[in-house]
Amino acid sequence: MGEGSVGSGAKGCAEAAAPSWPVAPTRRSRTCHSPAPLDGVVHPGAWWVWALSLGVAASRTTNPLLLALLIATSAYVVATCRSNAPWARSYAAFVKLGLSVLAIRVFFAVALGSPIPGTHTVVTLPEVPLPDWAQGIRLGGTVTAEALVFALYDGLKLATLLICVGAANALANPARLLKSLPGALYEMGVAVVVALTFAPNLIADVQRLRAARRLRGRPDRGVRGLLQVGLPVLEGALERSVALAAAMDARGYGRTAQVPAAVRRTTTALTLGGLLGVCAGTYGLLTAQGATYGLPVLLAGLAAALAGLWLGGRRTPRTRYRPDPWGARAWLITTSGITVAALLTLSASRDPASLHPGVVPLTTPTLPLWPAAAVLLGLLPALLTPKEPS
Repeated sequence: MGEGSVGSGAKGCAEAAAPSWPVAPTRRSRTCHSPAPLDGVVHPGAWWVWALSLGVAASRTTNPLLLALLIATSAYVVATCRSNAPWARSYAAFVKLGLSVLAIRVFFAVALGSPIPGTHTVVTLPEVPLPDWAQGIRLGGTVTAEALVFALYDGLKLATLLICVGAANALANPARLLKSLPGALYEMGVAVVVALTFAPNLIADVQRLRAARRLRGRPDRGVRGLLQVGLPVLEGALERSVALAAAMDARGYGRTAQVPAAVRRTTTALTLGGLLGVCAGTYGLLTAQGATYGLPVLLAGLAAALAGLWLGGRRTPRTRYRPDPWGARAWLITTSGITVAALLTLSASRDPASLHPGVVPLTTPTLPLWPAAAVLLGLLPALLTPKEPS
C-alpha cells in the first residue's frame, strides 16, 4: 500500500516535471515541491532589538553588579542560541574589546587625572608641568580611589554596551537581516552587512591560520607569528572583496527601475519631511516648552518617513525567497528586551541611588532586588529559542 502511494506520487511529479510536446521548454505545468518555512528560526531583527534594549538598560546604570548581570545574561543567551557559523564566533572578540575599553578608561583616569575629587590617595605619580594654555589637563599627579572607582564604573558601562552589540552580531544572521530590509534601504543595508561581517570573517581567518601553524610546529604568538599570519589574512580579505564585487555586479546591484518623476519628488519630500519631523519631535520631547507638540510631531515624522521608504522601494524591485516571518518567538524576544530597558529606565528615575552608587564618598554597591529581577527577564530567549542553524 505504501509502495504504491510512493510510486504514484513519484510518477505524478515526473509527469509534471516533463511536460508533453509541444510545450515551451522554459515553462512548467506545476510545481511539485514548495519550500517549507524555516521552523524554529527567529527573525534576525528580533535579536537586534533584544540586544540594543539590553544596551539601553546598561546605559541607565553604573552599578557594577547590574552591569555584570547584564553581561552574564547576554553571554548565556549567546552560548545557548548561537549557531556554528563564522559570524557567530565574534562574541569573544567583542568581550575582549570591552575589556580593552575598560582598561583604557582607567589608564586615562590615572595618567590624565579625573575631575572627581577624592581624599583616599592610592598613589602619587610624578607630575609633568604643562604650559598655561593647557590648563585643566595634567599628566601624572595624585591618583585617588574615588577617581579610579568612577573610571571603573564609567568604563564598565561602555564595555557592557559593546558586549551587547557583540551579542547581536553573534545571534543575528547578517544575510537574513539584509533580506528583511525594505527596498529603499537595500543598498545601505548591503554596506552595513559587509561591514558587520568583516570582523567575524577576519577572526575566523586568524583562528584558522593560527591552528594551521600550530599543526606545522611553527610559532603562532608574538610579533613574528602575527606578521606571518597577517599577510595570508590580508590576501584572503582581498579575495573575498573581489568575489563579493563580482557577485554583486552579477546580481544587478545598484540598478534601479524607472519610476515617474512625480513619485520620485513625492518620495524625496516625504523622506526629508519625515526626518525633519523626527528631529523636531525629538527636540520637543527633550525640552520643557515643546512637550505638548513633541510627541505628535514625532509620530507624524515617523509616518512620513516610513511612507517615503515604502515609495522609495519601488525603485529597487526585489524578490524574497522564503522570507523570515516575525512569529511568536520574535515577539517574545523583543518584548523581553524592551521590558528590561523600560523597567531599568523606570528604576533609574524613581530610585537613582541604587542604580548609581556613590563615589564621593565611596560606598559599597548593592544589588537592588527589582532591577536585578528585571534584568533576568532578558534570559527568556534562551528558554524559548532553539539553536540557530548554521
